[in-house]
Amino acid sequence: MRSQLSWYDAPPSAARLTTSLRDIGYDFPTAVADLVDNAISAGASQVGIELVFRPNDSYVLIADDGKGMTPSELLEALRFGSRRDYEHNELGRFGLGLKTGSFSQCRRLSVVSRPQRNPSRTTVRTLDLDFIEETDSWGVLADEGGEAVDHAIRLLQDGPGTVVVWENLDRVLPDRFAESGWGRRRLNTLANKTSEHLSMVFHRFLAGSHGLSRVGISVNHEKLEAWNPFAIDEAATLALPPEIFEVEVEGLTADVVFSGYVLPPRDRFSSPDEFERMSGPLKWNRQQGLYIYRANRLVQFGGWNGIRGIDEHTKLARASVDFDTRLDEQFQINVAKMSVALPASIKSMLERPIHELCVRADSEYRRGAAFKQKVSSTPSKNPNVDGVALREVGIALKAALLEHNDLGSYRRALEALKARHPELARTLDL
Repeated sequence: MRSQLSWYDAPPSAARLTTSLRDIGYDFPTAVADLVDNAISAGASQVGIELVFRPNDSYVLIADDGKGMTPSELLEALRFGSRRDYEHNELGRFGLGLKTGSFSQCRRLSVVSRPQRNPSRTTVRTLDLDFIEETDSWGVLADEGGEAVDHAIRLLQDGPGTVVVWENLDRVLPDRFAESGWGRRRLNTLANKTSEHLSMVFHRFLAGSHGLSRVGISVNHEKLEAWNPFAIDEAATLALPPEIFEVEVEGLTADVVFSGYVLPPRDRFSSPDEFERMSGPLKWNRQQGLYIYRANRLVQFGGWNGIRGIDEHTKLARASVDFDTRLDEQFQINVAKMSVALPASIKSMLERPIHELCVRADSEYRRGAAFKQKVSSTPSKNPNVDGVALREVGIALKAALLEHNDLGSYRRALEALKARHPELARTLDL
């Protein structure tokens, strides 16, 4: 029997482990995003991020108006690998994000919380890496003060909520820059990058789409607007019908939903400025590909996850892949919630719709290029001379072949046509 086994409790060194966990893979915007996850899970309708420059004492606040935490809940939240259970489709996962995300950027983490159930009480608890290294213990400090914590307490004076405080920003502002003009510029740059990142990662929450409650997010008091990678407000955007694939997990089935979009070329966008805005943080070529959502939160964007390569001719192709938290193991979601690995079975399912999407995107790209060439040269009296009309026939032919055949049959049919009628295949842009 297990009760008869001999065993020893060997807790890890707090000083060693906390130092190791600082390098789990976050950058500043993704670390902030992990804390926004916690705010949304706590029922927040407003989340505010502030980056405050003070020579040698700069700090960061992430504040929300959620339900707040009692002292016992707050202590549990500061445990590495908290024991709390996560509900279906809750944004948290490992019980590490608050600590690992914070310590990737700072050495001192305080959490100030005012609970909904006892709004007269505000609790302050602190994890300080200097204290942990000195004592080699998992000690949580109580009721620490200072300018940053006082600022956080003032933010909660009107109601429940939680404020996460980052101090001693050694990864953000190294000592030699902490009091310089470079330090101030550094925080301004990080604020801009964080705004861009959060606008994309939480765009469904910001817009209140997909049945979600709207969440307002601000960075340095500037409200963020949702950046939807699929340009759904553009009249010329082509949205393909979504496809649903069932995946079996421990006797249950969970859905993976694929939705493909072909964005318009520059000449069909509502304005040149909007075309540039929709190019995204990585710009057009690297923004093409899959946008993978876990419980409506974007966890990975850009690229085709090994299914195909990046191509200038398919830069207008973007697709959402949605899965829920029951498939976390299959998608190998990482602690920072920044990347996933598509299961082989899902890759196989997605190959055909991705190929169809890229065929349409390639054709739209070439149509845009042909239009640009036409307006810069003397137009032909024959609409078929430059192949534009015949290319449209080619698009329809490829789409029909994909719709009624598997990918292998589609490729064999195209190869046969190229072999028998090479000139026609070239004219049809096959």
